[in-house]
Amino acid sequence: MTSEVVENEFEFYSKAEKYWKDVPATVDGMLGGYGHISSIDINSSRKFLQRFLWDGPNRTGTTRALDCGAGIGRITKRLLLPLFKTVDMVDVTEDFLTKAKSYLGEEGRRVRNYFCCGLQDFSPEPNSYDVIWIQWVIGHLTDNHLSDFLKRCRAGLRPNGIVVIKDNMAQEGVIMDDVDSSVCRDLDVVRKIIRRAGLHLLAEERQENFPDEIYHVYTLAMR
Repeated sequence: MTSEVVENEFEFYSKAEKYWKDVPATVDGMLGGYGHISSIDINSSRKFLQRFLWDGPNRTGTTRALDCGAGIGRITKRLLLPLFKTVDMVDVTEDFLTKAKSYLGEEGRRVRNYFCCGLQDFSPEPNSYDVIWIQWVIGHLTDNHLSDFLKRCRAGLRPNGIVVIKDNMAQEGVIMDDVDSSVCRDLDVVRKIIRRAGLHLLAEERQENFPDEIYHVYTLAMR
């Protein structure tokens, strides 16, 4: 539980904000020096996501997606804009969202909103999104804030919409990273928080072909 490793909630959030303000607004900066894994990541995410976009009675729509912890728009540009008519982006670092406007190029015209906000304070517009994509950012929320945010995401989904979390998972328990002021939870802890938010898991997949030295990364779809 984050309550066991986060001593001061205000400091936990403010330290993370400060950390990201000093990170270069590049793909390599977004990925902590692992920019070379971006294509592997995107290709796996596309395959995972497309299984929900196939034809069928419960098919997830392709009208609008939300990119949470969007940074400069790496996922918006390469995963979401090719699949959805419009995308909204939310990130706590204003400089990243400013950079996104040039990084996204012409296709960036289909980004409707750039929300500068921490996810603990952000509420997706109700009944608006086919997919809410949350990648490498849940570690910046306490358990309670993550559960509450997921509840708001649930309300933000259109019929047959899904919420997707893709993130590092610890082997056991909750591990604090003092450098960027984040936590890494194990899969069981994340599943419990998902259930607490009133969502149920539809699919779960471990990312393959990532460097051995980094945490295992899992993608989880829910509604």
